[in-house]
Amino acid sequence: MKQLILLFVILFSVFSCQKDQGIENDIAKIKVDYIIERFDIAFGNATATDLPNIKEAYPFMFFEKYSDSFWLAKINDTLQQELTYETQNIFPELKEEKKEITQLFQHLKYYFPEFKTPRVITTTSNVDYRNKVIVTDTIVLISLDTYLGSDHKFYGGIQKYLRQDFNKDMIVVDLANGYANNFIFQPQNKNLLDEMIYFGKQLYFKDKIIPFKTDAEKIGYSEEQLDWAKSNEIEIWRFFVEEELLFSTDSKLPNRFINPAPFSKFYLEDIDKESPGEIGKYIGWQIVKAYMERNNVSLKDLLQEDPKEIFNHSNYKPKK
Repeated sequence: MKQLILLFVILFSVFSCQKDQGIENDIAKIKVDYIIERFDIAFGNATATDLPNIKEAYPFMFFEKYSDSFWLAKINDTLQQELTYETQNIFPELKEEKKEITQLFQHLKYYFPEFKTPRVITTTSNVDYRNKVIVTDTIVLISLDTYLGSDHKFYGGIQKYLRQDFNKDMIVVDLANGYANNFIFQPQNKNLLDEMIYFGKQLYFKDKIIPFKTDAEKIGYSEEQLDWAKSNEIEIWRFFVEEELLFSTDSKLPNRFINPAPFSKFYLEDIDKESPGEIGKYIGWQIVKAYMERNNVSLKDLLQEDPKEIFNHSNYKPKK
């Protein structure tokens, strides 16, 4: 009997891999047409003569209440000049980034045929790391000065757990986050499980839309942090269940287990020191994966599904 079960598992895995490879081959044939517009260079090197044309090409980048003299003063500000220099030095070209963004757009077109390729525009933002990318139906803005490398001098005053993701390989991950948030519909989150499922949807969305990125990159962990989460999944789940946290509406729980932090707050000294932050997102991801493995549901339908329904039909059990 055990041999038959093992054979079934192997055959299922092979079939799934072949199916996934077939999908990826179809996706690779999808054409997307766009250029990456370097507003950061155009603005950073602009003169009084250039400015009117730049404002006409990028009206959404300028507030009308400010005169040209304001924008010229900004261009000549020493901080802006340093931002421009450092950004162009690290991003003289964006060949690899465009390759990954193209793959992102191809996957979006496959799963969401109504998707229209937007304008992609790079800029600087005085290291506004809370808005590294902005995603709309027609425009994508990428603040390149938030991807200069986690050890860059600009980030010296920013906590390590935040700046560990300030690397160029996270650009497409952050774009996928932005699109996930636009596609996911979920009623107001009422409890910890709702929060976990929301971010589980977001991470599963990335599984499908940017499968070429690692799981660690998708969740913003180091490989060591991801290994810790995998190794301790049973204990984490047991803690959530035994402490009756899943359906709790305690407003402190998102800060303990969902929001960016240097570690998750179990209030258990040994675990807290070793755990990565946002561990609730990781568990939510596993719940959503279990749901999708056991139910014939499209990605679109998943993103609209009620979190309680997802949990109830996931039959989630931590992997041993």
